[in-house]
Amino acid sequence: MAGTGEPKYKRVLLKLSGEALMGDRKYGIDPETLARIADEIAEVISAGVELAMVIGGGNIFRGVSGATEGIDRVAGDHMGMLATVINSLALQDALERRGVTTRVTTAIPMTAVAEPFIRRRAMRHLEKKRVVICAAGTGNPFFTTDSAAALRANELKCEIIFKATKVDGIYTADPQKDPSAKRIARTSYQRVLSDRLQVMDAAAIDLARGSSIPIYIFSLKEKGNIRRALLGDDIGSMVSDDAA
Repeated sequence: MAGTGEPKYKRVLLKLSGEALMGDRKYGIDPETLARIADEIAEVISAGVELAMVIGGGNIFRGVSGATEGIDRVAGDHMGMLATVINSLALQDALERRGVTTRVTTAIPMTAVAEPFIRRRAMRHLEKKRVVICAAGTGNPFFTTDSAAALRANELKCEIIFKATKVDGIYTADPQKDPSAKRIARTSYQRVLSDRLQVMDAAAIDLARGSSIPIYIFSLKEKGNIRRALLGDDIGSMVSDDAA
């Protein structure tokens, strides 16, 4: 990140969907996509940013879709939580191959592969410039990894939530279906809730609003966007208290 300016934020929560790890595959983890994400995160850490992460598990299993196929919703959600652990361990391996010290913490105890999420310990890891990957959601069924991201951002005193998606921000309509859809550069928590904009689920938005943590939505498809978002470049959509 040298020569391109200083990061705008010191401590960030990065939310990745499980689908972000698929690349062009229909399911699972694409090694090339995983490597690219790890390269970008390593660059961010080298700039002195303290980074916590929450990763979804939709590339492996979704509790909601499992429920439609006859699996009990609670059991399905627990299966989804385990899927997030698989993704977290894959990213940890990729990061540590690049010399980035990483800790995977889980909301469900599984001490053979990760440490339990303990707020004070996680904050100490961040202070030591270790990437903290928060897996297994909130540990409770019926809560999405979006809610987990907002919860961990609150607990770890993050300045902002970065949500990396397949589209470059919030639109007035689905840009893949409506060519006239326009990107909304800035908006408020209230508008997101009242207009039901597809940003995060309502519980996550309400958690972020309660602590005035802004949410920045941007595309992960373009290489270098994590760095650009940290520098404050206009590449996505901001949700905050003071947005118009």
